Amino acid sequence: MTVPKRVLKENVPMQRNPLGCFQVIRCRAAVAWAAGHPLSIEEVEVAPPKAGEVRIKLVAAGICRTDEHLLQGCFPSAEFPVIPGHEGAGIVESIGEGVTSVKPGDKVIPICVPQCGECSFCLNPESNYCLKSHFSEPQNLLPDKTTRFTCKGKQIHHFLWMSTFAEYTVVPEYAVAKIDPAAPLDKVCLLGCGFSTGYGAAINTAKVKPGSTCAIFGLGGVGLSVVMGCKAAGASRIIAVDINKDKFAKAKELGATDCINPRDCQKPIQEVLTDMTGQGVDYSFEAIGLKETMIAALASCNMNTGICVMIGELDAGSEISLNPMILLTGRAWKGTLVGGWKMRDCIPRLVSSYLEKKFNSDLLITHTLPFAQVNEGFELLRAGKSIRSVLLF
Repeated sequence: MTVPKRVLKENVPMQRNPLGCFQVIRCRAAVAWAAGHPLSIEEVEVAPPKAGEVRIKLVAAGICRTDEHLLQGCFPSAEFPVIPGHEGAGIVESIGEGVTSVKPGDKVIPICVPQCGECSFCLNPESNYCLKSHFSEPQNLLPDKTTRFTCKGKQIHHFLWMSTFAEYTVVPEYAVAKIDPAAPLDKVCLLGCGFSTGYGAAINTAKVKPGSTCAIFGLGGVGLSVVMGCKAAGASRIIAVDINKDKFAKAKELGATDCINPRDCQKPIQEVLTDMTGQGVDYSFEAIGLKETMIAALASCNMNTGICVMIGELDAGSEISLNPMILLTGRAWKGTLVGGWKMRDCIPRLVSSYLEKKFNSDLLITHTLPFAQVNEGFELLRAGKSIRSVLLF
């Protein structure tokens, strides 16, 4: 059996193998064998796509905090061993029977919240949820309840169907967005999760109004994308909150007007923000995933018309105790899923906006690493030294 080449320059057209999509591909992947252990670079076998599936040659993948939750065993419904990664971009290598929206050679971004186009949520123009997402059913295996990955004779689980920490992956067609062939895959991979989530939280979920005041808790890749969204929406005051002061320069570069370290304050941060703004901010965003900051973000917004958007993910099984009076006066507490975008419809448009320089998500990329250094990328994330690290295959 002939094995396809591992290395593919993104500007070189894909040559389809004469055997079509019936080959097993052997390639590298970062496997998490158990929670709490470093990733292991392994040779894995990637089965061909079945009907309705797409096999993708990944070119680049971002390291997101959600992947860290997975590695620490804090992601609900995940199973080990697993290939993590959910923020990537690549080129279609082969397609299964019945796939019509993409073809071999197309540039694509796999999406972590699918869009089946058939469920009640997909058919609702005001919804971006899909009943195929991991909140409704596990995505540890593909829809037929089997995996396309094996390693050392063992079956390896998928992560959110995507598993972008592999040179090749297989996903359902409705979890793939075709993008402009001019898009640089090592840059637009961020649009698969981090940037889209934060930017959309401001634009779509909160619907930030011109002249408003905003507070963003957490200045990682998602939080800084919220800053960019608030600026694009015309907010007049954007207050960035983080305990890592090294992130303040980047926050101000992206549009923050004020930066606050809660550890430097004599009062709870929600009181500080209320004092700064008079009656609280118009919009607050929690992009960390901690109970304390979620409550602080909610309390920091205007008691009547303020909107708090929850973006961060709590550990599985976590609960928040909340005095309901904090909502009685009119505050709104909302969640957001990948920024409110219908992903298959909107990712191509976001990529076009990127190419038209309507935003510059490149500013979020602080490190570019070869795939073999994936563990070093996670160490940078844990140490607070990176915003987004991008892995190149």
